[in-house]
Amino acid sequence: MGHESEGTRGDLEFGTIPGMVRAVAARYGDKKAIEDGDAALTYAQLGEMVEAAARALMTAGIEAGDRVAIWAPNCWEWVVAALGIHAAGAVMVPVNTRYKGAEADWLLRRSGAKALFTVSGFLGHDYVRMLRAAGGEAGPAVGLIVVLRGEVPSDCNGWSSFLGWSLETSAGSQAERAAAIRPDDTCDILFTSGTTGKPKGAVATHAQNLRAFRDWADVVGLESRDRYLVVAPFFHSFGYKAGFLAALMCGATVLPQATFDVASVLERIAPDRVSMLPGPPALYQTLLGRPDLRDYDLSTLRLAVTGAAVIPVQLIRRMRDELGFETVITGYGLTESTGIVTMCRHDDDPETIARTSGRAIPGVEVRVVGPDGEALPPETPGEVWVRGYNVTAGYFEDPGATAEAITPEGWLKTGDVGVLDERGYIRITDRIKDMFIVGGFNAYPAEIEDTLLTHPEIVHAAVVGAPDERLGEVGVAFVVLKAGAMLTEEILIAWSRERMANFKVPRRVLMEAELPRNATGKVQKFVLRERLKAGA
Repeated sequence: MGHESEGTRGDLEFGTIPGMVRAVAARYGDKKAIEDGDAALTYAQLGEMVEAAARALMTAGIEAGDRVAIWAPNCWEWVVAALGIHAAGAVMVPVNTRYKGAEADWLLRRSGAKALFTVSGFLGHDYVRMLRAAGGEAGPAVGLIVVLRGEVPSDCNGWSSFLGWSLETSAGSQAERAAAIRPDDTCDILFTSGTTGKPKGAVATHAQNLRAFRDWADVVGLESRDRYLVVAPFFHSFGYKAGFLAALMCGATVLPQATFDVASVLERIAPDRVSMLPGPPALYQTLLGRPDLRDYDLSTLRLAVTGAAVIPVQLIRRMRDELGFETVITGYGLTESTGIVTMCRHDDDPETIARTSGRAIPGVEVRVVGPDGEALPPETPGEVWVRGYNVTAGYFEDPGATAEAITPEGWLKTGDVGVLDERGYIRITDRIKDMFIVGGFNAYPAEIEDTLLTHPEIVHAAVVGAPDERLGEVGVAFVVLKAGAMLTEEILIAWSRERMANFKVPRRVLMEAELPRNATGKVQKFVLRERLKAGA
């Protein structure tokens, strides 16, 4: 199902992300672009600082097309660094803040990143030390490390001194670099784990991001008067593209939230005059479950966007009646689709918003297909395929994985099972892939299994998702040990916590004599899930 444009096309209006930054700096001038604690930047100041960051990167030897990574929590410096990377013609590569050193080291080397922006001391983590330890004799994964906040190690550079390098490159040189960027040039690579067990980098262009999230903002109703509390992490498309990028295109004010903490979110709404508050369903459910909710002034709340889970119809009604949202919208997207595929519309009824993920955004087609790739009739479950300008051109330097995911006709095979209704609204019902979602984060069994199998006492491992009241789903590992091994569940979970992001760590470990397999030797994960259901 395709749809005609519902608003001004962002790619045609701005061309590139640096073009957008220059345009909004001139358009909104003294209006606040970002407020983060004691720091505040107007649109004009943001534009100046972004160009300074771009000149500093050029002084450091960053060329057009080079990859530059960011491994940091939501903060105003993250936004400036990201937009500075774009303005230098480089490609931004975000890194999950929950990653351990080995995971980040692999991603940096795989992307060929030339530089890294990071922080010291976030939630007690020393990212630089973690990277050094992971690099070992090979040395650090990147040559240039800029510390945005916190203590600066002797072989790294602080944010202020880095910006000072901007004086060594002229504004004219930077303007030439930015003018040479084409709308179809790559501007970011977001890595998403795949069933092969290693993350894959989905490539996106300036035009894709600008068009998709200008349309997203139009559907949501985001305006320059809005004050947008960005709870989703900037390393994720929901925090970066639907977050600060969409907000800046509309002239709204970005309010970064460093950690997902419902209590601090609630306390910020009135003093920060928050009007836009997207998040997972758990955010709103937790807010509504607080006995002291009536003690807080929520009168500024206006817009909500949610998704990534089944949503009770009653939650949508309560979000409007008790939290005061004028607009509640659900949607569906993938990293490979620039982060967005379908959205409900503001005038959809609560049942449609709760029970579907909306219909295709303008310029995008969605179909549900059978095993032969042929489209199925409405209300028939099958694999969801997507085609349109928003689909990635491919995975970074991985033509094999690209050919597997995208058909010659341009259809992205999502691996999700869904049902289309007569109106073209999609309902996601299951996942073909074994992925499960832990507290909003995608966890891929093959990747977790690969790590478990590096343990010297484990012979075989299989991971499946299991329902969890708090997190939605969690991982359960079934492992076969070497003869005579003394490994326990507690020891293996502790070992895993040192080597994986917390959302990937199995919450339960079951020791097995052998794993159930089919005739070709593949593990029958449906048997493992049945065992869990039966309480075995």
